[in-house]
Amino acid sequence: MQTSTAEENPLATVGPLVAPLLESLVEFRRDIHANPELSHKEFRTTDRIYAALLKAGLAPRRLEKTGVMVDIGTGPIAIALRADIDALPILEETGLPYESRNEGITHACGHDIHTTVMLGVARVLAQLDAEAPLSARIRVIFQPAEETMPGGALDVISQGVLTDVPRILALHCDPRIDVGKVGTRIGAITSASDTIRIELTGRGGHTSRPYLTEDMVFALAQIAVNVPAVLSRRVDVRSGVSVVWGQISAGSAPNAIPAHGFMSGTMRCLDNEAWFAAGELLDSVVKQVAAPYGVAVDLQHTRGVPPVINSETETRLIEVAARAELGEESVVLTPQSMGGEDFAWMTQKVQGAMMRLGTRTPGGETYDLHRGDYSPDEQAIGCGVRVMAGAAVRAVFPTGVA
Repeated sequence: MQTSTAEENPLATVGPLVAPLLESLVEFRRDIHANPELSHKEFRTTDRIYAALLKAGLAPRRLEKTGVMVDIGTGPIAIALRADIDALPILEETGLPYESRNEGITHACGHDIHTTVMLGVARVLAQLDAEAPLSARIRVIFQPAEETMPGGALDVISQGVLTDVPRILALHCDPRIDVGKVGTRIGAITSASDTIRIELTGRGGHTSRPYLTEDMVFALAQIAVNVPAVLSRRVDVRSGVSVVWGQISAGSAPNAIPAHGFMSGTMRCLDNEAWFAAGELLDSVVKQVAAPYGVAVDLQHTRGVPPVINSETETRLIEVAARAELGEESVVLTPQSMGGEDFAWMTQKVQGAMMRLGTRTPGGETYDLHRGDYSPDEQAIGCGVRVMAGAAVRAVFPTGVA
């Protein structure tokens, strides 16, 4: 296997190979955008990926239930690339001609872009391999169920997708970065993320006599306010532990104390070690805060994902490729996100890095992820293909291409 850096073997840009593919890639992206599928149900998406890879002359392998893997080249594996393929249970509000046909489901996190980019990468690499055989294999993984906890990455890892893989790269859309640029960061680029659901039960009654009840709404309020406050004093503030509630529900009348209530939210943490410590502490703090009010507590604390840790070597590989493909000013430093990403499980197994792919039209609207009106600029597809394919080519220097 031949490995190189751009400085040792300056490569020709893959841009000329990408340009002829763009129209068909946009068409592919619009098709899966219009037909989004939730985690573990990406059956049509899997079929479309599989068929497209076969058409490119490759030999893809279906993963269990959903998802696809394909190797390009021969010999030992030099690098793997990963895309996630699932959508979200969110109503689309873009009004686009290719808006979701599956009501209440949409690609509001850009996974349709991720999937399309990696399909484009596979097609570029297949063409390179046909013209001058690659001296090692590049593995492209189309992973299901990223939007679940603890994530579909664990399922595909158990199926051997990382066997003999020395390094891995991924990308994620970023609507805060302009098209033509990518964001990178050495170290943690995402955060740990857990989900929390708390159900309280007790005696209900009249609001004029709360002392004869377990005051459910008051107990929920105390947990909502005090659990984050206690954690902020028990865990190093530099670890960025954040508990935020997304749901609180109890009662149906203003003068009746309910007998049941629930709340749910997430706990996020910037630091891997602090994530484990805060997770253990959270359970006891919830019960201690609830105890004075006499309510019965059913706590469901689902450990989610650790932070994605970008290694320096793999981050530099992305940056070298981006500057060669998109220009010297194309790389920007991205802040650590409080979002969770199950690619973290892969970077716990092998060295890797995730880049942020700019999807904002210059001068256009800045969206947020998981918004029903998120509409990424499709020019990002070509940018993503060029950077990811360029990085892969630099990991395996193909015979006869320089």
